[in-house]
Amino acid sequence: MKQAGSPFLDAENRPSLSEITRRMAESAAQIDEDAAFPHHTLSWLQQKGLCGLATAETFGGGGASLLELQQVISAIAAGEPSTALIVCMHYLYHLRLRRHSHWPTDLLRRVSESAVTEGGLINSLRVEPDLGSPARGGLPHTLARRTATGWVLNGHKLYTTGIEGLHWLAVWARSDDEVPLVGSWLVPKSAPGITVVPSWDHLGMRGTGSHEVILKDVTVPLSYAAEVHPFNAPPLFDSDAATATANANTALLAAIYDAIARSARDWLYQWLRIRTPSGLGKPLATLPRVQEQAGQIEALLLVNRTLLEQAARDGLSHSEAELAKVTITDNAIQIVDLALQLCGNHGLTRHNPLQRHYRNVLCGRIHTPQKDSAWVTAGRQQLHSAAD
Repeated sequence: MKQAGSPFLDAENRPSLSEITRRMAESAAQIDEDAAFPHHTLSWLQQKGLCGLATAETFGGGGASLLELQQVISAIAAGEPSTALIVCMHYLYHLRLRRHSHWPTDLLRRVSESAVTEGGLINSLRVEPDLGSPARGGLPHTLARRTATGWVLNGHKLYTTGIEGLHWLAVWARSDDEVPLVGSWLVPKSAPGITVVPSWDHLGMRGTGSHEVILKDVTVPLSYAAEVHPFNAPPLFDSDAATATANANTALLAAIYDAIARSARDWLYQWLRIRTPSGLGKPLATLPRVQEQAGQIEALLLVNRTLLEQAARDGLSHSEAELAKVTITDNAIQIVDLALQLCGNHGLTRHNPLQRHYRNVLCGRIHTPQKDSAWVTAGRQQLHSAAD
C-alpha cells in the first residue's frame, strides 16, 4: 500500500513525457558547456514523483513496469542525457531490490522510503584504479574491516556516476576475514571519511559528475553489509534473475543512447527542411540522396525500437539482451554519424546541438557489456549448442 502523502497518489502531479523532455532540454546545453551537475533537473524530477518510480509499492514507491521506466528514461534522455544516466542507475538498483534482494528488511525500507520521500538516489561504486571494471573478474581492493561496533571501509573508486547527488553508495568491497566476504556494503553519502575527487572531464555525458571517490576509515553499522557472501561460496546462479537484470540493463541504459540519436534525428530533419542552398533553390530535404539517408536512419531506429520494446517486456534471453544493448548503441552512434555527414560543418558548429549529441552518444559503448564480451558470449553459446 502506498504511504499517505506519496507523490504517486497525485496523478495530476505527474508530467507528460513531452513535458519531461522539454524541461530537461531547457538546461542541456549549459550543463554540457559547464560540465555542471544537474541538481535542478533531478530536483524537478523528485518534485514530480519520478525518483521513486522504480521503488517497490510496499515502501510507497511507484512499482512501475520496466516499459514505463523505459519511457521515462527515454523522455529524460531526449532532453538531457546526463540526468537520464543518473536516474537510470538509480532505477536499475531499485529494480534489483524489488526482484531478488537479500538485504536486511530495515535497510531495504530505509533506502526505499528515502527514494520516495526525498529523492534519495543510489548507485553502485565498483570500478577501481588497478582492477578496472569488475565485469572482467577479480577481487576488489576496497577493504571492509570488521570491528566490535561496525565496519570500517577504505578504498578508491572511479567513475561514480551521480556522486554529487547520491544519498546512498553501494560499495563493492571485500572483508578482512581469512576467507573474505565479497559484495556490497551500504554507505550513506553523508558518512565522514568520504572524499570526492573532481576528476570527471569527459568529452560526452559531461553532467554526470562521475568523479573519483576515496573512502578513508568510513564507518557503518554491522548490518550495513547489505549483500555479501564468502568468496569461496558464491550464491547459486539464478538464470531467471540474471536474464531479468540483462533485459533491464538493455531496456534502460540503451534507451538513453537511442533517445540521444532520436534528438539528433529531429534536429537534422528540421534543418534539412529549411536549409535551401542558393544553387539548389529548394530545401535539402527534397533531394533523393538525402531522403535515402534519412530512410537509413529510420531503419536503424526501427531496429532499436523493436529491440528496446522486447527487452522491456523481458522477451530476450540473457545473451540476446546483451547483443541488443551493443546493437542499439552502435545503431545510435551510426545515426548521429549519418546526421553529421548530411549537414557537414553545421553539425560540428558549437551553437548547434548535433555536436553535443555526437559526443554524448559515443559514451554508449562504455557501459557493460562491451561489444567483445557480448559477441563472445553469444558466439560461444551458439557454437556449443550446435555441437550438442
